[in-house]
Amino acid sequence: MIQSPLNYIGGKYKLLPQILPLFPQNIGTFVDLFCGGCNVGINIQSNHVIYNDIDENLLYLYNTFKNLGKEPVLEWIYEIIDKYGLSLVSKNGYVYYGCESSKGLGNYNRERYLRLRADFNKKHAGRNFDYYYYVMLYVIIVYAFNNQIRFNSNGEFNLPVGKRDFNKKMEQKLIKFIDRIQEQNCAFSCCDFRTFDTSFLTRQDFVYVDPPYLITCATYNERGGWNEKSEMDLLAFLDKLDNQKVRFALSNVLASKGKENDILIKWLAKNTDKYTIVPL
Repeated sequence: MIQSPLNYIGGKYKLLPQILPLFPQNIGTFVDLFCGGCNVGINIQSNHVIYNDIDENLLYLYNTFKNLGKEPVLEWIYEIIDKYGLSLVSKNGYVYYGCESSKGLGNYNRERYLRLRADFNKKHAGRNFDYYYYVMLYVIIVYAFNNQIRFNSNGEFNLPVGKRDFNKKMEQKLIKFIDRIQEQNCAFSCCDFRTFDTSFLTRQDFVYVDPPYLITCATYNERGGWNEKSEMDLLAFLDKLDNQKVRFALSNVLASKGKENDILIKWLAKNTDKYTIVPL
C-alpha cells in the first residue's frame, strides 16, 4: 500500500485493507470525489483516476509532484530546508540542534519556520503560484503543527510550528507517492461535488465518496463548512449516480458521541433494497 505524503485529517490509509476488497474489479474511471490526501485513489487499479477536491492547494500540490518528478521536488525541499536553516535530524541528530526527541524541534525551528511561512504568504499575496510555491507549501506542512494544512480567509497559511522535521520516513512516502502518481493515468479536478460533471460516467466506472461528516468536527468543518443542506445535496448526488447506473461507495458515520445522522439514516432506510451497509 502507498501512503499519502500528507497527514490529512480523515485519511483512509489504515482502513484500506477493509475498504478496497469491497470495490468492484475492472474499473474504467475511478473518481475520488473528496480526495483529500489521495490515500484511496493512489492505491486503486483502474484505467483512469480523477482526483477531485474543493481545496485547490491540494490539487496544485499533487500536480506539481506529478509534473516535476521526485528528483527536482526533493532537490527543492532540501534547498528550502537549508535556506531557512530548518532542522534535519536524519542528517545531524537531535543534539546538534540542542533538542530532545521527546520534546521535539519546535524551539529550534520556530523563528526559521515563521520566516519561511512569511515568505510563502508573500508569494501568495503576489499571486506567484509557480511550482516552487507548492514545494514551499509542502515543506511548510512538514514543519507545521501536526503536519496539518490550514489557511485563513485571506488564503495565508496560519498554522504554528510543529515538533518534527523532514525525516527519512516522510521522504520515502513522498518518493513512492510521486512514482505512483506519475505512472498513473490520472487527472485533477477542483470543484464542489454539486458541480462535478457526471455525464461522462458509465456502468464501468466507480465513484468513491468520503465527505466531511455531518455529526463530527474536524479542521475542514470547524466553521460549519458542511451542514444539513450539504448532506442532503450529497445524497441527491448519489441518487443521480444511481439513476445513471454508475457504481459508488460512501464512507460516513451514522452515530458518534450521542449524535445520530438522521438524514443519512432515513436515506438508507428508503434504499435498503439497493445498498449494503458494511461496518468498518
